[in-house]
Amino acid sequence: MTEQTRATAPVLTASEVVVEYRGRPPVRAVDGVSLTVASGEVVALVGESGCGKSSLARAVIGIERLRSGTVALGDSPVPVLGLHRRTPELTSMQMVFQDPNSSLNPRRRIGEQIGDGVRAAVARGDGGSDPADWLERVGLDRGSVKRYPHEFSGGQKQRIAIARALAARPRMLVADEPISALDASTQSSVAALMRTLSVEAGAGMLFISHDLSVVRRIADRTLVMYNGRIVESGHTETIWQSPRHPYTQALLGAIPVPDGSGRLPAAPAEAERDRWTDAVPEALERTAE
Repeated sequence: MTEQTRATAPVLTASEVVVEYRGRPPVRAVDGVSLTVASGEVVALVGESGCGKSSLARAVIGIERLRSGTVALGDSPVPVLGLHRRTPELTSMQMVFQDPNSSLNPRRRIGEQIGDGVRAAVARGDGGSDPADWLERVGLDRGSVKRYPHEFSGGQKQRIAIARALAARPRMLVADEPISALDASTQSSVAALMRTLSVEAGAGMLFISHDLSVVRRIADRTLVMYNGRIVESGHTETIWQSPRHPYTQALLGAIPVPDGSGRLPAAPAEAERDRWTDAVPEALERTAE
């Protein structure tokens, strides 16, 4: 089981975040979400595809413009990414994207790209490190620093993206489905490694994943997102043992159980989904406890 959440000031604070996309009418992907992540804490964000998890992650890091609300790294507001370089303080927030092909430069050697993270840490006065050491820590050969991204499998490229983010010695790590490109046999071990390295460094981590078994293993707290809103939150084991919101109950009930029947759990009916929305105000009481 994971460690107890540290009673420290939040390293990340998001307050009443709203993200909308253009349309007629506009699509509200994130609807007034608030959350905090403390140093050394792993907070998981779970929910079905399309519920707003990735939009929230991109808003937190500054990729998506907020319709309203605020995001702060410590005491520093997080602005929308523009043409100018971020301040050294804000480089201490890093993101691992779901698709490593969109975040790794195919024309630069792996060692050079991990070196970007190292240089960001040095600029903040957090000390330097050897890119080869980070490759070794995520299970790749030290000699890989001289190779290019196309020479690696999808899972290996995701490990490289994780190594690059951690090489920046972040105070806050946002991980959007970081293990989805990995083989099933290595997903849990890499997620556990991310937790170990971030906790050792005292970094907070917002971990987005569809793999509820991995979330249960590594997360201190879990936030359940449905239709752009947080409908339940609390200590991970408490939510697993006694979920209150019907949507959380449905998510956990959808986990296949090897009972020999050869059948997957049935999908909930539309009437059941209506009940999820109606139950939002009641479940939010738990968030404030």
